[in-house]
Amino acid sequence: AKKEDSCEVLDLAEYTKNQPWWRKLFGRSSGSSAEKYNVATQLVIGGVTGWCTGFIFQKVGKLAATAVGGGFFLLQIANHTGYIKVDWKLVEQDVSKAKEQLKFRSSGSKLAPEVKSRVDEVITFLKKNVILTGGFAGGFLLGMSS
Repeated sequence: AKKEDSCEVLDLAEYTKNQPWWRKLFGRSSGSSAEKYNVATQLVIGGVTGWCTGFIFQKVGKLAATAVGGGFFLLQIANHTGYIKVDWKLVEQDVSKAKEQLKFRSSGSKLAPEVKSRVDEVITFLKKNVILTGGFAGGFLLGMSS
């Protein structure tokens, strides 16, 4: 008697439709970059992405500082010319309430479980990808300075 092998046919087009986009791009192995790339490649990838991030962060930071400073400047002009009247006692009461709430919340100083798990994930990623992370940090600092 012949023993028939039962094989299941796998439709690759259907299989790839069900996969997330990052699996299609990076493949099944989602291990650390140290397993996939050599040291020079990791440094280049980390450095370039860090520089781009630092450069964008610097430009956006300048824009945000200009917007906030300009907004305060316009509010002061409006207050001085009489368009806006500020109730400073109410502002002082609100600030003191906010300070009390911050003191109350910071007295416990325990991290929420969700935050702790995310922090643990980040630390694990950093430990597995030390070279990539170092390249990113260096590139970020260069991007911030340029």
